[in-house]
Amino acid sequence: MTDITHVNDLGECRSAIEAIDRGIIELLRDRLVLAKRSGELKHAKGLPVLDPQREAQVIRIVVANARDAGLDEESVRGIFWHILGMSRRAQQPDKG
Repeated sequence: MTDITHVNDLGECRSAIEAIDRGIIELLRDRLVLAKRSGELKHAKGLPVLDPQREAQVIRIVVANARDAGLDEESVRGIFWHILGMSRRAQQPDKG
């Protein structure tokens, strides 16, 4: 990975951003694979997909991490609520 503190060329900057975006997509895919597995484990135990306490805990953790990283907390909160929605959908039993 490029040392982002020393990027002085626009093309290099854009390439580095694209590489980071690919990494984000790969991590999101991995998260959804784990969410699907979590849903299977919940189903096997008779637990509901929706766990409001766990979702609130996840949001608290990511907002604290955002704060520590100097990121806008509300933006990160919104992104992760969307990710949690994707995760809930991934946990739904397959209809087939």
